[in-house]
Amino acid sequence: MTVAESPVAVVLGAVLLDLVLGDPRALPHPVIGIGELISSLEGPLRRLIPNARVAGVALLVITVGVSYALAASLIYAAFQLAPAACFVVSLYLAWVSLAARSLHLESAKVVRALQKGDLPAARVALSYIVGRETTDLDEPEIIRGAVETVAENTGDGVIAPLFYLVLGGPALAIAYKAVNTLDSMVGYKNDRYLEFGWASARFDDVANYIPARLTGLLMVLAAPLCGLSGGGAWRILRRDGRNHSSPNSGFPEAAAAGALGVRLGGANRYFGRIVAKPTIGDPLQPLSQATYAGVVRLMYGSEALLVAGWLSVLAIAGSF
Repeated sequence: MTVAESPVAVVLGAVLLDLVLGDPRALPHPVIGIGELISSLEGPLRRLIPNARVAGVALLVITVGVSYALAASLIYAAFQLAPAACFVVSLYLAWVSLAARSLHLESAKVVRALQKGDLPAARVALSYIVGRETTDLDEPEIIRGAVETVAENTGDGVIAPLFYLVLGGPALAIAYKAVNTLDSMVGYKNDRYLEFGWASARFDDVANYIPARLTGLLMVLAAPLCGLSGGGAWRILRRDGRNHSSPNSGFPEAAAAGALGVRLGGANRYFGRIVAKPTIGDPLQPLSQATYAGVVRLMYGSEALLVAGWLSVLAIAGSF
């Protein structure tokens, strides 16, 4: 059984493994290797290429190219060994490219602390998954942070890698994870990375352009199946999808806000400074623990719809 002959088994197996087990923390993870590669390249590239923006382009090309080439080479080498080995390697690479279960588990730590009435612990748990300061947040603001994180990362941590997985197989999904990792490590608008991380940040925007908008549409379709408002999701997606500093993140956040009937966005504190951001959605419902439960259902529902849609296309095309 080759990868070409079993894309359905690879994708479905990866989704199921992610849902049941999450990240395989006891096994080698490609994202860790990608992060180490980025860290090892930054210094030499800065020294070799005086122009920081050009050096950043080189970092992007090398990191994504090496990630794709290594993943493809592993799959090919495994196939030379045995078709079954090829399937196992492909399945593993596809599995570690997905992050729905991990996103759920990490964000759930915030809500579990709130359920115990432990605001300090909830603030600490939230600080691990958001960039804003959390030390003075009350419960609704803590919930807002968790909901925004799940909504945004449904796009770039769940739907986007799954989109590239079904589009081009595990090697392309790993290449996308390299793009995402580059953005998270060097895509900052500060003195150190404004120029050096420019290419990585822009390419991440390009890579997520279609998946972000697809995520918004999937959330609209999934909302009624999750006991949420599909009409509200569509209305706020259209109205507020661009109310975000990111060209992509606003679309899943807007669809989620509309489905949940809550207001997201607004002011956050970063490094001691208040940053005012546009609001997304209308405050029809209070931000509560039920809001968080709703956005988690929306994440899983959107993923399920993408898989179902892909299988339907294959069935219509006679490839399944």
